[in-house]
Amino acid sequence: MIPDPSPQALDQLPSPSLLIEKSQMLANVERMRAALARHDVDLRPHVKTCKSPPIARLMAEGWSGAVTVSTLREAEEFLSAGFRDILYAVGITLHKLPEVERLTRAGADLSLILDSLEAAEVVAAYCRERDLRLPVLIEIDSDGHRAGVAPDDRETLVSIGTALHQKGPELRGVMTHGGGSYGVVGEAALARHADLERSGAVKAAALLRGAGLPCPVVSVGSTPTALHARDLTGVTEVRAGVYVFFDLVMVWLGACAVGEVALSVLTRVIGHQRTRGWIIVDAGWMALSRDRGTEHQAVDQGYGLVCDIDGRPIEDLVVISANQEHGIIAHRGGLSLDTERFPIGMPLRILPNHACATAAQHHSYHLVEGSSVEALLPRFGGW
Repeated sequence: MIPDPSPQALDQLPSPSLLIEKSQMLANVERMRAALARHDVDLRPHVKTCKSPPIARLMAEGWSGAVTVSTLREAEEFLSAGFRDILYAVGITLHKLPEVERLTRAGADLSLILDSLEAAEVVAAYCRERDLRLPVLIEIDSDGHRAGVAPDDRETLVSIGTALHQKGPELRGVMTHGGGSYGVVGEAALARHADLERSGAVKAAALLRGAGLPCPVVSVGSTPTALHARDLTGVTEVRAGVYVFFDLVMVWLGACAVGEVALSVLTRVIGHQRTRGWIIVDAGWMALSRDRGTEHQAVDQGYGLVCDIDGRPIEDLVVISANQEHGIIAHRGGLSLDTERFPIGMPLRILPNHACATAAQHHSYHLVEGSSVEALLPRFGGW
């Protein structure tokens, strides 16, 4: 953390600004710690959400210190910040291997993932040519959400595993991401999805071991499944990241309550369209992002839920439209709105649909406790 050179009163910050409610972020981190303490697993936090070393250290405290990243820029930044055990959780391609090599030779224990024999042969050939032993995990498709090998596809799993184990790289294990959990609602449904994720990864690991191949790591994870898993037998590590802030998508799933969302954007009223019941603010999609992750959920939060300066939601007000630097606030159901209650210059806070996307629009966080700003935390972007 570094001292915040801007005014120390929250209502004096420039707008738009990205805020973290300190006490809530700490509570979110503790909630994940407590949820996983019931199981014999490590937490490898996904730091793509925060992209900030001070916050990553908070997330990793009390665990092994391993982290998950989604870009090689993240790998570089977190290696520089002292994190060595890094999982790059996006399928690898040849053109990224020179950067992987550079980071590895700089001291990173940088694990890769892939889900095809073709990719495994490419990595193996590169390792032989460059005298490298890069650790690799096979990605498993445990829920039909995205990429990965089917957990019962023994032929593909063994062919990939053999190519990695015998031809240069290190076969480190399997990993899966229960991304389909973002489409189920409620504690019971999330618990069932967590078991689907676990069972898929464990089944794939057993097939590899049954073929005489090593599989020391069985990695699973998403915030909803990590918080609701009832049994993690056979799993060695869990990956999750958005829990540090939470967001409105997580609220809808039942992973958190509105009051547990720690991230918000400070904005101010800059105008009105009184006949339409609109409030115009200085936070558009450049500050909030274009993410509409709640659009098809039971409650559409527009481009974000509107709160007062203290973070309390204001009736059913949402950002219904966003231009580059302008946001339009109105009642969610189109009811009339007394715009006189929102004078020019009034500060408001917007809770995000998707914390990762909103945070990506900013270069720093203002750490807030009550009405005071305690620190300015750096964040980075790019690939």
